[in-house]
Amino acid sequence: MDLGVGSFVVANSLVSRQARGIMFVNWKVALQSVSPLVLLGAGRLIFTAGVDYQVHVGEYGVHWNFFFTLAAISLLTSIFHIHPKYCGIFGLVILIAYQMSLKYGLSNFLLSSERASDIISQNKEGLFSIFGYWGMYLIGVHLGFSIFFVNGASTKAANKQHTRSSVWILCIIFWSLTVILDRYVDRVSRRMCNLSYVTFVLALNLQVLSVLMLSDFVPVQRPLLLEEVFNQNLLGSFLLANVLTGLINLSIDTLSSSSIAAVGILVGYMLFLLAAVSFVWFHNVKLKFW
Repeated sequence: MDLGVGSFVVANSLVSRQARGIMFVNWKVALQSVSPLVLLGAGRLIFTAGVDYQVHVGEYGVHWNFFFTLAAISLLTSIFHIHPKYCGIFGLVILIAYQMSLKYGLSNFLLSSERASDIISQNKEGLFSIFGYWGMYLIGVHLGFSIFFVNGASTKAANKQHTRSSVWILCIIFWSLTVILDRYVDRVSRRMCNLSYVTFVLALNLQVLSVLMLSDFVPVQRPLLLEEVFNQNLLGSFLLANVLTGLINLSIDTLSSSSIAAVGILVGYMLFLLAAVSFVWFHNVKLKFW
């Protein structure tokens, strides 16, 4: 999960409107894209509180969750119109300033279990980690623009080779930075979304991407049917998976389950999720309404 939330931000930034060079987005479009995230965040808060679902406040805080973080990133990106060519610089400046704040006392505040009654202290992890996620997003926008979209980088065979090489080189660079930052600056922490966590997420996602790009060498390429099934309703599939996880945790004491029972639960979980998503795909239902 710690890697998943960062990977979601990176994947979203690499193919975002900003990475494709679409600079102007009116407020109506911006609010339409943010409103589902705010509603999902509020819904998650209400439902988890209503059923007394166990939530670790050290993750994002008492009231905050990752949907609110995504909404905040989207709003900040809409307010500050930064050309993708310069997003990398702005993202780096934000991350360095945030990391310096962590180094000079902010990390002690975020990692402390003590909380005051004000809204900031109650949700300190979620609120302050926005800076880390926003910096990560801006760097992802710059990488997506520079590698995949500038001058039609993904359309020509020669450029594809250059793109593959760029991804591999960047992967090595970010892994090297992660090792150095983790050892000499600050340990990787998703809770704070510090600089070492950002480079770690970027390194791992670029590594996965570089491996997937080797499929260009396969003579015949076809998207797997399973990919098409999930791609049609990615957010709906994600939400259903989360709801199923919650229902299982509420109805079964998973911590006390045997290995055989755990495997059975996971297999049943995957089969049910696949059946539900396939049913929606078969009937050509698209759940996106914004």
